[in-house]
Amino acid sequence: MSGLLRILLWPFSLIYGGVTWLRNTLYDTKIFKQTTFDETRTICVGNLCAGGAGKTPHTEYILKLLEKEHSVATLSRGYKRKTSGFFVVETDTKPDQCGDEPLQIKQKFPSVFVAVDENRVKGVKKILAQKSADIIVLDDAFQHRKIKCGLNILLTEYDNLFCNDELLPAGRLRESKKGYLRADIVIVTKTPEYATPIDLKGVMKEVNSRPYQNLFFSYLKYGHPYNLYDKKETINIPMHLFNCNVLLVTGIANPKPMLTYVKEYAEDVVHKAFADHHHFSNEDVTQIKEAYNKIENENKIIITTEKDATRLISFVDELKEVSIFVLPIEIDFKNKTEEFNNQILKYARANKIHHSKYS
Repeated sequence: MSGLLRILLWPFSLIYGGVTWLRNTLYDTKIFKQTTFDETRTICVGNLCAGGAGKTPHTEYILKLLEKEHSVATLSRGYKRKTSGFFVVETDTKPDQCGDEPLQIKQKFPSVFVAVDENRVKGVKKILAQKSADIIVLDDAFQHRKIKCGLNILLTEYDNLFCNDELLPAGRLRESKKGYLRADIVIVTKTPEYATPIDLKGVMKEVNSRPYQNLFFSYLKYGHPYNLYDKKETINIPMHLFNCNVLLVTGIANPKPMLTYVKEYAEDVVHKAFADHHHFSNEDVTQIKEAYNKIENENKIIITTEKDATRLISFVDELKEVSIFVLPIEIDFKNKTEEFNNQILKYARANKIHHSKYS
């Protein structure tokens, strides 16, 4: 965003900031009621900025850590779904019924109870009415203050720290930078592999986490791409792409890390980007096929994201003539992995978490 546009939008950011400040103050002073669920433990994964911080892979990391030992459920609002209210996600649910990210989670973790509801309080109550869940992970619920979660995890991107951003619409902040004080854990996401200890120390100084907060650095980890229509067929990125042309198809908030990764190995990459959570149409698929057919190299494939795969898989007839693979993504930590795991597990195993920072 240009400097001039930021200046023009600044008055609107002041108004937006005033509204969010008042709302948070009413919750902080207990004038607005927060609901606490003593019968289960609640973990919130969220961010201060709009989109692109990597909430879904971090949610998946926590689910993977907990599912063997606990009865786990996850709840989100189901962004861009065509349904409303409480909806239970199954592995064969259509993405327009629940949203692409909840469906992706359910397909990767069939044993986890996955539900969507724009009203998180009602959603948690309905989950507990249907399932005895030890832990409920709330995806993208940091600003949903009607629930007082037991453990709050805040994500912020390495290249776009919340402390260097501005309020909407001049920037990407959903609320004041001071909102980070509600977090128990702060994770700096998408940390580059080449980041040095000095780089990390500089970021730690900028974030300025408080004594009651633990600060971690995570990075993206890519797996072996698998065929969209046959997960058993996989390819090895370094071996397969060194003389291969790739059409990268993305409908995510920040495709830059994936684009950088694919470019590192492929002979050439054409990127066809769609908006985040884009609902693919027949016309879109036709454009994808045309872009694929324009690539002259006979050794060519389409690579897409796991999130986009949930929406593209229904075009089986239209895409049967192209080679399309899904690039799986996970997160891991630059350091202190065991410390992060232990903090999550300790909270999950405890009867109740006690914290003085809100008192």
